[in-house]
Amino acid sequence: MAKLTLPSFPFEKIGALTRVHRIAICAGTFLLLGGLFFYLIYMPKAGKINELKKDYDDLEVKVTTAKAAAKDFDKHQRRYKEARARFRLALQLLPDKKEIPSLLDSISRSGRRSGLEFLLFKPENEVSKDFYAEIPVKIQVRGGYHNLAMFFDQVARLSRIVNISNIKIKGIKGSKKAGTCLEASCVATTFRFVEDAPKGK
Repeated sequence: MAKLTLPSFPFEKIGALTRVHRIAICAGTFLLLGGLFFYLIYMPKAGKINELKKDYDDLEVKVTTAKAAAKDFDKHQRRYKEARARFRLALQLLPDKKEIPSLLDSISRSGRRSGLEFLLFKPENEVSKDFYAEIPVKIQVRGGYHNLAMFFDQVARLSRIVNISNIKIKGIKGSKKAGTCLEASCVATTFRFVEDAPKGK
């Protein structure tokens, strides 16, 4: 079997070269190895590093945007809860349809307890609004000033919203009944919650 012989490195030839030639060979070898390292190892890694840096910057922008959105979300959620609380409170102040007769009866009782004589108590047609309806009631009463003031005060203290408007008061001349010196007319408007509010408003 033939022996495999490796070529021998010509150290004696290199030794015979001048110092300038040896430096040139070393510099060329270094540049060759450096070039191979730069093109085969550094360049691909540098491209990957730049790509990862760009991805990092994009993610950082997304994180900053997400944090800002999270702050806005908390703010909007807080506003939503406050709006819901106000809406629930409004619903408590607005009776539903079943409660309207008892509410009107409460207004009438308030007048009688105040010592007023009712001449007119006439509920008018409902006026539909957004999520509620107005129910105006024409009222005409007779009595003294203090009785009238007491009636308005009692209506204001009712648990439901009742607005008194268009108040007209006139004196009664020659009234023989004690304490009956005024005749007043007004419109007491109460409100009810409309469950099926008109859509699209």
